[in-house]
Amino acid sequence: MTAPLRKRLTSAAALALALAIGTAGCAVGPNYTAPDPRMPDAWHQDLVRGLDRGEANLQTWWTLLDDPVLTRLIDQAARHNLGLQGAAARVAEARARRGVARGAWFPTLGAAFSYARSQFSQELAPPLGGNANDVFSTGVDSSWEIDIFGRIRRSVESADASLEATVEDYRDVMVTVLAEVALTYVDARTQQERIRYTEQNIETQRGSLDLTRARFKAGLVGELDVQQALENLSSTEAFLPQLEAALSRSIHALGVLLGEHPNALFAELTPPGPIPLPPDEILVGVPTDVLRQRPDIRAAERSLSASTARIGAATADLYPRLSLLGTFAFDALDAAKLFTGDASAFSVGPSIRWNLFDGGRVRANIDAEDAITQQALVVYEQTILDALLEVEDAMVDYARESERMDALERSAAAAEAAVNLVTTLYRTGLTDFQNVLDTERSQFVRQDELANSQGVVTQNLIRIYKSLGGGWSP
Repeated sequence: MTAPLRKRLTSAAALALALAIGTAGCAVGPNYTAPDPRMPDAWHQDLVRGLDRGEANLQTWWTLLDDPVLTRLIDQAARHNLGLQGAAARVAEARARRGVARGAWFPTLGAAFSYARSQFSQELAPPLGGNANDVFSTGVDSSWEIDIFGRIRRSVESADASLEATVEDYRDVMVTVLAEVALTYVDARTQQERIRYTEQNIETQRGSLDLTRARFKAGLVGELDVQQALENLSSTEAFLPQLEAALSRSIHALGVLLGEHPNALFAELTPPGPIPLPPDEILVGVPTDVLRQRPDIRAAERSLSASTARIGAATADLYPRLSLLGTFAFDALDAAKLFTGDASAFSVGPSIRWNLFDGGRVRANIDAEDAITQQALVVYEQTILDALLEVEDAMVDYARESERMDALERSAAAAEAAVNLVTTLYRTGLTDFQNVLDTERSQFVRQDELANSQGVVTQNLIRIYKSLGGGWSP
């Protein structure tokens, strides 16, 4: 490369760098400011039944249930759930798209080589006319957009915010998946508890049937008692397959949540286990904690930021776009002379493009991006309200179901005592069999309701932690 050529190229590069530095602080469009929503100071629901204000253990809330099987299932779901894997792939996509946007900061550089043998028309003036020629060409070309009005800067800002929103979406999937694993596991244990009570009642009712048959053979009662006892027993036995089917469905669902086949967990979960019980004290924090913890709120805020930046990127299209173009090449008719000084050629200089008339498309695009941003703001505000609603409802459900469970425990205990008493009275002939039927049926219903309520209480606690955004750590 000759000294004059090198000097001219160096001067052009210096000009481009000066333009880039001089325009680095200019970006059209609105600058994003995060909203400051109004939040209540406290939850409306009275903090009863062990609920208390304080810093909640949201990151690993399931450990408070003290169930090693549940902890293992949740750990496995966090590693193998297909929904989480899909969300992670979306994060990788967003990260790559951010790289595409950031790449616009830098100049593009391309290289080319070409060879052609051609013969020009006889009508052309000498020396080319009518002669066949070999043409060799090689070189590099580059272009660099100087971001005067911040089009690239706003695009990168939008891509950064979109990536952060996608990360929050992944965390939101994590919150949902881990809560679903816990809810489904508790449902399986609840079905097992209901099955246990049902089998106990079947044994009790079989004893009553044997008793009525013995008394019938002894001539102490009529056949009606036998048939009523048989009907009562058969009705309870018919309830058992429904519970077993519900248990199987829960185990199937857990297998899929863990990224396994539906029957993968049967060997482990078929043996009965207790329903995990809530701890004595549950810390739920304050409403403003929801803003910091819930991934869906965080994702909505980041999406709002991305939309705001896109307004600036669209606005930049109203202004001229400056690029620095450069080419350095060697062209020769003889390959041996291709890389000589006489074969060198270059061009360098700025290029300005400005859409003077586009039928209003640019301004319409700005209006569209502004409307999208307004939608994103509404989504953000609605997401906050939905989150507060979810927390309040979960806390109400937990408190009221806990009260119901207490009453059912007393009712089930009384029903069991009544069955023992009425059976003794019937055996001694001091009451008729109708009283036995009524108390046995009542015991079965109360115990089944109690088992179901115990599961619902724990599930409502899980929903509290889910509504608070538990299941991930910053």
